[in-house]
Amino acid sequence: MQDGRSADVVVVGAGFAGLAAAHDLAAAGARVALAEARDRVGGRVLTRLLPDGTQLDLGGQWVGPTQHEMRELIARYGVRTYPTPERGRAVVDYEGALLDALPPQVMALLGELDRLSREIPADEPWTHPQARSWDGRTLASWLAGRTGDPAVARAVARQTAGALLSLDAADASLLETLFYLVGGDGMDVLVGFAGGAQSHRLVGGPQELAVRMAAALPAGTILHNCPVRRVEHGAGGAVVFAGGVRLEAAHVVIAIPPALAGRIEYDPPLPVQRDGLTQRMAAGYALKTHAVYREPFWRARGLSGISFSSHGPLTETVDNTPPGGPSAVLTSFAYGADAHRLRSCTARERRRAVLDRLAGLFGAEARDPAAFVEFDWCAEPWTRGCFSGHLAPGAWTGFGPALRAPVGVLHWAGTETATRWNGYFDGAVQSGRRAAAEILAGAEPGVEDHKGSPVRSVRP
Repeated sequence: MQDGRSADVVVVGAGFAGLAAAHDLAAAGARVALAEARDRVGGRVLTRLLPDGTQLDLGGQWVGPTQHEMRELIARYGVRTYPTPERGRAVVDYEGALLDALPPQVMALLGELDRLSREIPADEPWTHPQARSWDGRTLASWLAGRTGDPAVARAVARQTAGALLSLDAADASLLETLFYLVGGDGMDVLVGFAGGAQSHRLVGGPQELAVRMAAALPAGTILHNCPVRRVEHGAGGAVVFAGGVRLEAAHVVIAIPPALAGRIEYDPPLPVQRDGLTQRMAAGYALKTHAVYREPFWRARGLSGISFSSHGPLTETVDNTPPGGPSAVLTSFAYGADAHRLRSCTARERRRAVLDRLAGLFGAEARDPAAFVEFDWCAEPWTRGCFSGHLAPGAWTGFGPALRAPVGVLHWAGTETATRWNGYFDGAVQSGRRAAAEILAGAEPGVEDHKGSPVRSVRP
């Protein structure tokens, strides 16, 4: 026998999108039930403290100055931030040569992508005059047509499809790449530290903010360990089956990655366009690892710990040492096929491959960490990938209009649905607030649910 409960709105997923939606709805007087599959909140964030107190953010970790939704929440809930360490020189390994910056040919091609992205209407990318052509062409094929130098094409691909989309350039269309660029204020901001998207980290990690947001909701709002398996929906409302709980509501906000939203059983089935979209929006497959040292030895050499490589298993590294330590941390990122190759290794082989590469970038001391920590979001059952989901080539023009459009009483949130800062915490918060606004603007009082019972208006 399942426990029964009624609400005005059921929100699926307690990441930043779901938490933001729940807060706006509750503030307007709606009764909200927030169903979360995990035993924690935060979604794609997870902070771990080492025995000595060193903070490791295993998932998303950064906020930037133009991410206004997050900045407002950080201020509201009193979470402190600190700047990402950026002392010294970055290491740019371009085809085995250590440079001070990427070559001009690479920068020129990145600049061309930036210019094209400014033409894209972020709310409706499929309406651009070149949308069908750009959506039908992978970023890899576009790069091959723009330069005869494979090294240049590879560096641009790793900087964009890899470092931003966490894919290979053959997996992303040109249109998807341009959409992502325009929503994040362009390449310089997206890859930047001071003044850029990686400007600051949160004391206690982003999970601390999620925990504080959850604590501010009315008691009993969040239902942990309640994965949603089935949603019955109709003109008058919905019934959500979440773990052992049966939830009746007037509206549902589904605030989980599209790949997971597509695994829910819907009755009646979703329209072809919406169902097709979820099938074409797989999550990225980055792999993030942390090497923990007794001290930040790279700083004594005038190095910042930040690196970019046009070859090898690691595309990027960053100094993730919290202020005051007590330990120092070099965090590494592998993307695309490089990430898959590392996943195919044993844990010991993977550790050796990462540490060997760090030694080549920063010195032999990198081979002797005090700890080596990894967490694979692709293997995490309630995420299945990171950083976020992206539409496959051809999907924007074929299925894009279904990305945010409600299906009756079903509403869609999650960072993948954001028009600004898509793929980031800020986009997640924006999307949750947008879904809540749809419900508050469109709810009709006095309707009955599809079982014939009165449904309370969600209007305050």
